[in-house]
Order: sequence, then C-alpha cells, then structure tokens
Amino acid sequence: MKSEYNPYDQMLSTLEEAAGMLGLEESAYSFLRYPERELIVSIPVEMDDGRVEIFRGYRVQHSSLRGPCKGGIRYHQDVDLDEVKALAAWMSLKCAVANIPYGGGKGGVKVDPRKLSHRELLKLTRRYTAAILPLIGPEKDIPAPDVNTNSEIMGWIMDTYSMFKGYSVPGVVTGKPLDVGGSLGRKEATGRGVMFVTLEILKRLGKPVEGTKVAVQGYGNVGQTAATLLHQKGCKIIAVSDVSGGLYNEAGLDIEDINRYLHGNHKKLLAGYEGAGVQKISNKELLTCPCDVLVPAALENQITEEIAEQIKARIIVEGANGPTTVEADKVLSSKDVIVVPDILANSGGVIVSYFEWVQNIQSLMWDEDEINRALEKIIIRSFNDVWDKAEEKKATLRMGAYMVAIERLVTAKKIRGIFP
Repeated sequence: MKSEYNPYDQMLSTLEEAAGMLGLEESAYSFLRYPERELIVSIPVEMDDGRVEIFRGYRVQHSSLRGPCKGGIRYHQDVDLDEVKALAAWMSLKCAVANIPYGGGKGGVKVDPRKLSHRELLKLTRRYTAAILPLIGPEKDIPAPDVNTNSEIMGWIMDTYSMFKGYSVPGVVTGKPLDVGGSLGRKEATGRGVMFVTLEILKRLGKPVEGTKVAVQGYGNVGQTAATLLHQKGCKIIAVSDVSGGLYNEAGLDIEDINRYLHGNHKKLLAGYEGAGVQKISNKELLTCPCDVLVPAALENQITEEIAEQIKARIIVEGANGPTTVEADKVLSSKDVIVVPDILANSGGVIVSYFEWVQNIQSLMWDEDEINRALEKIIIRSFNDVWDKAEEKKATLRMGAYMVAIERLVTAKKIRGIFP
C-alpha cells in the first residue's frame, strides 16, 4: 500500500536530489530542511446564527535569509501544516530563482469559504490576522492572495494590521485593491508569467506558437489569465477545467465566449457552459488529452504517477504549486516530457508582489506597461538561469531550478553565518 501523499516530504526529496547534483555536503544545506517558524492558531468566529465556530489557521516562515518572508494565504478545507510548510519552502526557492530580495512564507486556514457568508468571511479574516500579527509586517513577512483568497481579503488584512499599528501600513500585504495601495498588473501577474514562460520554452524548442494546442487545468485567476493571453498570442486552447468539470474542443475553444459566460455567472464556474463542438470532460481526461502544452493551474498532487503514464503532452508548464509528484516526475522524464517547474513558471505573482511592495515603500505608483515589461525581463532572465544550469548539469528543468535556488540560498547562509 502506498503511503499518503505528503507535500513537504515531496519537497525534501527534490531538495536532496538537487543538492546531491551540486555535490553539497548535508551540513551546507541542512538549514533548508527546516522552517524557521511554524505558527498554529485557533480562530473563533461568531457565525451569523449566533453560534461560535473554531477554525484552525497556520503561518509558516521557511526562510528569511534573503529578505522578508513572502507568501500567500489560502482558505481551503484540506489545508494542513505539511501543505503550508511545503508551500513556504517552495516560496523560498521561487524567490531565490527569481533573484528577488525575499524569503519564503505561507499561510492558510482550514475552511471551505463557500460555506461562509461575506460577513463571516470578514470576521474570520480579521481574527486570523490578529492571531498571526506578531509574525507579519512589511519588514518581516508579507502575505498575499492564494487559493480562495483575493484582493478584498488582502484589504481586510491590511486594515486589521493598520488598526493595531495606529496608522496605515499598505506594505503589510500585496495583491490589495488599487485604491489602498495595490499594484496595476498584480491580479494577472501569475498567469502572465505562465504565458511568458510558455512562449520561451516553445522558442527554445523551435516550436511555432501559432496553433500550439494547450490544455489548462484550473480555470481560476491563474489558469484563466494564462489561457486568455496564450489564446491572444495564437495558441489553440483545446481544454479548460475547474472544480465543476471541464470543456474540450479539438478545434479550439472560444475563450472570449467562455470568459463572458463566467463574468455573467455568479458562481464563476464552467458548469453549464454550452458551445458549438464543446464536449464535457473530467479533470483527469483534461490532464491526459492529446495536446502540445499542459498547464496544471489548480492544486498540488494533480499529476500522479498513474496520470503521468497517460499524459500525451510534450511540455508541461506548472501554473500551480506542486502539481506533480516526485514519482510522476520520474515517469515524465523517462517519456522525455519537458516540465517547466512551478518555482519558475508561476513566479510572476511574487515578482509583481515585489513591485507592489517597493511601490508602497516608496509611495509611488508605476504604470502597467512598465510593470509588465519588468516582469517579462525578470522571468525570462530566471528562465535563462535555470535552462543554463540544467544544460550544465544535464538535468531536468526542475533540477536546474532547484540547483539555482539552493546555490543562492547556501551562498547567503555562508555570507551571513550563524548567530550568535
């Protein structure tokens, strides 16, 4: 019987392999195996019917070696400590790959937000913010949106933190509404980064963009943005899916029409969409459909060993964090499927979060074209660093990305030393 999937163990397994390829002694990188801080909090919320319900929340700071911890907050019924630890570690690696002055952190609350009213969600967010208050701050740890959280929730966190401080502190979170210090281009940043990376890998492999068949699992903010932008560049989006199911059309989906449908649908789900030539498919069928590029942009652990055996895509660009298991990675490598890893492919969000933070500190506001140009410059530079390392070590792009990150973190550790 196979052991239960543990995302933190998966991260450690890849970390160990990459460190071995660099020829590092365990003592040189062992600090990366352990988060600096792990906080578990109880969150009492008075519900609309008067009863009090207790939710469990987490905030993990994996590394502050290269700067303040940075990472999103997710609201999901399956959140647990190991998931948050893994996500925090991936953030440390992601920021190092992008070479921006951040460490890695992550937060989460074990809750199904769809079952909460707007008022209950507000109360939950404010109480959670108060509970993690000792850890966060623009110089220490800067949350951002993640699964089931958005700019409105970031605004609540910013306001709660500011009330405790007695003055407005916009730099405590990123991904805020524009009217309270948010940045242009932040909402689309992760999906835009996925688009830039997809175009770059096609270029490196000498493949045309026009007509490239793309399947996108997870049609939330990241997946929808990536699909829309790739469609605009000439790719043929043949499949998309969300928690309600998937849509498939070998001739290409009408992405603009799907987006219009979602905009007018209060549930924001694909279920119920009808279009000429569109077939209903499951998430598994999407992952294994015939396509050139597969973009998993949902949750972790989507591409398992079993799924990997059936994958027909030649390129996978990871829009989600940790969508591919270690076992699946080995299968994909044996099939010569090229995987652009999450810590590179979806780094657009944290890169533009960095821009937002800098704007808050300097009390400036950059225009969107400037932000998108800077995002493209940084993410393509990161791609080149990873590609070159993978070529040098004759390794996969995932190993290349991990090696780039580990080298930068180990160097920072050597420079800083151990206190006291």
